[in-house]
Amino acid sequence: MLDGLMRGVIDAPLNRGGRWLAARGTSADVVTLAGLMLGLAAAALVAVGCSGLEVAALVMASRLADGLDGAVARAGGKSDFGGYLDIVCDFAFYGAIPLAFVLADPAANGAAGAFLLASFYVNGATFLGYAVLAERRGMETSSRGEKSLYFTAGLLEGTETILFFLLIVMVPEVFVPAAWVFGALCLVTASARVGLAFRTFR
Repeated sequence: MLDGLMRGVIDAPLNRGGRWLAARGTSADVVTLAGLMLGLAAAALVAVGCSGLEVAALVMASRLADGLDGAVARAGGKSDFGGYLDIVCDFAFYGAIPLAFVLADPAANGAAGAFLLASFYVNGATFLGYAVLAERRGMETSSRGEKSLYFTAGLLEGTETILFFLLIVMVPEVFVPAAWVFGALCLVTASARVGLAFRTFR
């Protein structure tokens, strides 16, 4: 829901950073993988019971790299594999944080974490399925920035997910109720996308 608004705020500085990195020979794939490593490091800290600013800083650094990789690709040359790697690493990161909370305290966080991961799975399926059919029909959009895949708008998008992750790593005591609420909203987003697909592709 907020991604379109955020693009107007972050695109210009990200593009400047991307041009700077590309001019120094940095590849977009390296930035993508660096973002994943930072995100997995944050998840590892959560899994062993850490929380607070250090974990939040790793989450933010990971998502900064996720924004920069596209800017580097635009400046230095895009590839289909780069877009593929980006979405794979995104999904790996989005799964790692909830899993880390489950590993940190299976008894307390297991059910909520499992529900959250299931909602991510369903939401991801509706997103990727829509993108495949949109590509087949030659549909294009830049409302969520210049992407390798067709990005549909939704109630919950990347911005909301990052804010949610920052909340739970800063205040882990709210993970259980927050996971149930966020997971339910993910399913609302997925249902809306199925409805959109029905209207668009039938």
